Amino acid sequence: MGLDAARGLLACPVCAEGLDLGPAAATCRQGHSFDVARQGHLNLLGAAQPANADTAAMVEARSRVLDSGAFDAVDAALARRATGARTILDVGGGTGHHLARLLDALPAARGVSLDVSVPAARRAARAHDRAASVVADAWGTLPLRTKRFSLVTCVFAPRNLREFARVLADAGLLLVVTPDPDHLRSLRERHGLLGIEADKDDRLARAASGLFETIGRHRVRAALSADAALVRDLIAMGPNAFHGVPEEVDPIDTEVAVSVWLFRRLG
Repeated sequence: MGLDAARGLLACPVCAEGLDLGPAAATCRQGHSFDVARQGHLNLLGAAQPANADTAAMVEARSRVLDSGAFDAVDAALARRATGARTILDVGGGTGHHLARLLDALPAARGVSLDVSVPAARRAARAHDRAASVVADAWGTLPLRTKRFSLVTCVFAPRNLREFARVLADAGLLLVVTPDPDHLRSLRERHGLLGIEADKDDRLARAASGLFETIGRHRVRAALSADAALVRDLIAMGPNAFHGVPEEVDPIDTEVAVSVWLFRRLG
């Protein structure tokens, strides 16, 4: 299925008309056309990717971390709360890993992985045969049709809640994963990595107000014994990589500590 998994879900980033998917291009009734990349993804960004988008090296590091099973508990928590979803949007989908695990758990579902990084989109295009990969800016108007998704997921990614509410169907679910203060704490302290904002939970609640009803919060905890290679990849997969990845690191015992927030669309 590949990109065809997005049939009926995409909107033209120029005029907002629905996009029809062909084997080589996506087109709208106004005549706007967007080529399908040979790697299988569709670029609807309309500009060069921003300087802070994930690089190819960051994508490869993230893929190794996710393949290691370090975040399997997060995937399991998402799957338990996605029961019944038929159309899924994963915003900031990266390698497509989290969406692929949801689709494994939901045989009748299809989904779209949306990310601003072209290297990430290339990887996501081959993550699952029922997943489409699209390059777009999560902070802008999403190139997606209104009320077409039963579930939106956002794992450590930009939260454009007004747009999430627009593309969700009535009573659709939003699952947001945020790091808790203990998330990778020993790793972050050992290597002076970026911290976690103290007011992030309050900011999420304020942003959701008037758009979503908060229906639950589930805390996920999983011990993680990281060897030196995994430590390097954990540093290299995120924004800390822009400041350099140390060559010499030691194994470390740390913890995956996140919250899975459940929101239901109002109206």
